[in-house]
Amino acid sequence: MGEFLEVAGKACLMLFVGIVLLRIAGRKSVTHMTVAQTVIMISIGSIIIQPFIEHKLAGSIIAASVFVAILLIMEWLQIKFNFMERLLTGVGIPVIQNGQLVEKNLRKLRYTVDQLETKLREKGVSSIDYVKWATVEPNGKVSYELKEEHKPLTKKDLYDMLPHLALPPTEKPVGPLFKETDPQASSAPVPDQLQ
Repeated sequence: MGEFLEVAGKACLMLFVGIVLLRIAGRKSVTHMTVAQTVIMISIGSIIIQPFIEHKLAGSIIAASVFVAILLIMEWLQIKFNFMERLLTGVGIPVIQNGQLVEKNLRKLRYTVDQLETKLREKGVSSIDYVKWATVEPNGKVSYELKEEHKPLTKKDLYDMLPHLALPPTEKPVGPLFKETDPQASSAPVPDQLQ
């Protein structure tokens, strides 16, 4: 029982240290990290596991189980309490508000304008001037809303405009090609030569 408590205590401590270090390191998903950042993250993972390497199989299983249990507890706490979500995961940080760059937040995130433009181009936004607001989410992705004049036209917009468009008068619609398909023509008498 003493060994179990010792391993569980180490696992809790190292997991806490790992979360703090990764929060300090920044909010970039693994696919958006530079080579140096990826090497550092892998190194942090190795350092977190190092205290358990000297233990036998049972110690490793206990440590892995504690990691998973703590992960489940943290996810439950984030669902129950908003402040825990802000503490453990973080919140979205605005980098564009009302069409203006928020340079203070870009510096805080260690983002350059070029990096932000790259992320927007990946989403099909050709100019930063088109963006009304943008936020870097806790997972490192950029969410945005375009300015009204740069939003794509939707079907609803088109339907709303149709009554206001001055369309030229059309000719009387041509009837069905075959009278058999016209419900009104079916009651007409059949010509003698066809009877």
